[in-house]
Amino acid sequence: MTSSAPSPSRDAIVATAHESIARGSKSFAAASLLFDPRTRERAWLLYAWCRACDDIADGQDHGHDLRAVDDAPRRIAAMATLTEGALAGETIGVPAFDALRIVAGETGLPARFARDLIQGFRLDGEGWRPWSEDDLYRYCYHVAGVVGCMMAVIMGVAPDDEAVLDRACDLGMAFQLANIARDVDEDARGGRCYLPGAWLAEKGIPADAVAAPEHREAIADLARRLTDRAAAFEASARQGTRALSFRSAWAVLAAAAIYGAIGRKVARLGPRAWDARVTTSKADKLRFIARAAVEARGRGALPFVARDAGLWTRPR
Repeated sequence: MTSSAPSPSRDAIVATAHESIARGSKSFAAASLLFDPRTRERAWLLYAWCRACDDIADGQDHGHDLRAVDDAPRRIAAMATLTEGALAGETIGVPAFDALRIVAGETGLPARFARDLIQGFRLDGEGWRPWSEDDLYRYCYHVAGVVGCMMAVIMGVAPDDEAVLDRACDLGMAFQLANIARDVDEDARGGRCYLPGAWLAEKGIPADAVAAPEHREAIADLARRLTDRAAAFEASARQGTRALSFRSAWAVLAAAAIYGAIGRKVARLGPRAWDARVTTSKADKLRFIARAAVEARGRGALPFVARDAGLWTRPR
């Protein structure tokens, strides 16, 4: 597994990771610039590994052109093997996996988090679909909530600070729920549906007819349900920024605002939410970033709100 080729320098791997985030996510790329330099680099490194795993699993290029693959188990097994090597400190010779090696070595990132993310890809590779709302949350944890936990460690949160990690997970959950609401139509065209089967049954919608025009109104109702849940997780996550440095809190609050706006726009558009991909403009991003700076400076003065006991909690 260890490459016999000369290992690229850390700077070279960071540069490749920066290119990856610039191509794969303008929103995360913008928010990452608010971190201090070392945290920013580590965020890019982690993103590069997550992005590469996603692309390997789906046969995509930086999240574009989703298509069905017929060898998902083989792809995911290979991804898991490379990941285990990186976590063991081996030089892999693949920039994205060497990025994980570097960031894990520098931060003490728990291996269980990386493995939990791989499990999310296995769920997709097996064609798994959620039936209950709890199923949906477990999926969201494996593909996004755990990324929030990893980002928290990169920002300096102790790997055993479960309370803060719960809040970080909440942010990933909010992001994923907003993504699912935004991408209902695109996912359906790719043969996927992340709306719980019980929700679809309640509306009388067959799982293979989610994108049908006659179901647009009902799907819009379910999308609003998703964005409402996303807003609850986002509100909880904001409390976690009290444990972060100013610059990390600034980045997190900016990202929360950007993705929160996507969810709110989907809800506002209703049945028209999938006529074109919902995004936030550059002007909106700048406005959210400016507002987040003010919120980050004043975060310690706000009253602490205990995490809602009824909010879904990640597995330990």
